[in-house]
Amino acid sequence: MNQKAGAAWCSDIAGGVRLALQVTPNAKKSQIVGPLENVLKLRLQAQPIEGRANEALVRYLAELLDVPRSQVVITHGLANRRKIVEALGPSLKAEAVMRSLLALAQ
Repeated sequence: MNQKAGAAWCSDIAGGVRLALQVTPNAKKSQIVGPLENVLKLRLQAQPIEGRANEALVRYLAELLDVPRSQVVITHGLANRRKIVEALGPSLKAEAVMRSLLALAQ
């Protein structure tokens, strides 16, 4: 498991990666802000009503990581800004995922 300082938000799990995220809904557009303490900060265009922001988060991450939506699961924090998300896919490794997501940070 990769637990370097500042990189604790992404770690390898069996078959994929686990991401620690802080989500801000109601943004002008969905985007990655960047690392903050032990989480990766994201903005989502969706509203936090009736699970819309969670749906948008799953869709957004699936698109960024190039995996089917069914392979992205919010495991903790459904009703919270801080979430733990697991993304499954044979090609997903923490180092590569961190690099690609950080490259998209605004």
